[in-house]
Amino acid sequence: MKILVTGYTGQLGYDVVRKGLDHGFDMIGVGSNDLDVTDEQSVNQYVSEINPDAIIHCAAYTAVDRAEDDKENCWNVNVNGTKYLANAAKESNAKFMYISTDYVFDGLGEVPFVETDTPNPVGYYGHTKFEGEKVTQSLLSEWFIVRISWVFGLNGNNFVKTMLRLAETREELNVVCDQVGSPTNTYDLSRLLLDMIQTDQYGIYHATNEGFCSWSEFAEETFLLADKKVKVNPITTEQYPTRAIRPKNSRMSKQKLIDNGFMPLPSWQDSLKQYLKALKHEVK
Repeated sequence: MKILVTGYTGQLGYDVVRKGLDHGFDMIGVGSNDLDVTDEQSVNQYVSEINPDAIIHCAAYTAVDRAEDDKENCWNVNVNGTKYLANAAKESNAKFMYISTDYVFDGLGEVPFVETDTPNPVGYYGHTKFEGEKVTQSLLSEWFIVRISWVFGLNGNNFVKTMLRLAETREELNVVCDQVGSPTNTYDLSRLLLDMIQTDQYGIYHATNEGFCSWSEFAEETFLLADKKVKVNPITTEQYPTRAIRPKNSRMSKQKLIDNGFMPLPSWQDSLKQYLKALKHEVK
């Protein structure tokens, strides 16, 4: 199976390609320097030449705060880029998987969101990701939309790496405690996406590691497992203002994965433990 993966220079795209190669797939990973997804002609030409069996579209404009002021670029990447790739997939008769986000929801309440809940994004980034979902569904009769959250991987920057870096110079940190979600290891996630793309179990899925926590609990567990003596002071969202509003409730139900025969991901704590080991190994 030949699989084209966008966003190869990011955390998830990198791991999808790596995992796919391990499993004997013909993987083609592209970053923005290889393919500008906002250039329709380039996308059509590239996909036509590659002629993949499937496209896993991980590339996205993910700078949540910057997106509030850089709306044109955010829209071009997340909406137009998705439209061009979906159209190209249609022309090549390739399966199409669009990676979406917990930010399509408003984050109200404390109950995990299910796939059929109506999205209501509170920030521009989430708005464009929801528009990307709608574009995918309008252009293709069969598609995968996979909503993910709080990702961390070996390639690129993430919350875990930031915490470990700060631990080198700080003895205590203020971390938000009233935003709750599921940290997700891109290594685990990539296995699931590759399992999924081989099936015809199309539809919207939520895919994260098992269990929920706040950012402050995530930080505490990171320091505990990494044996870093850092005190975490839980603070509210209001005490840490940002340009973009973040959803407080990013809990998502993964029952649909199980109902469709997919293996759920490990707990976020177990996955974090494995990630820290891999990170240590890579640093050496």
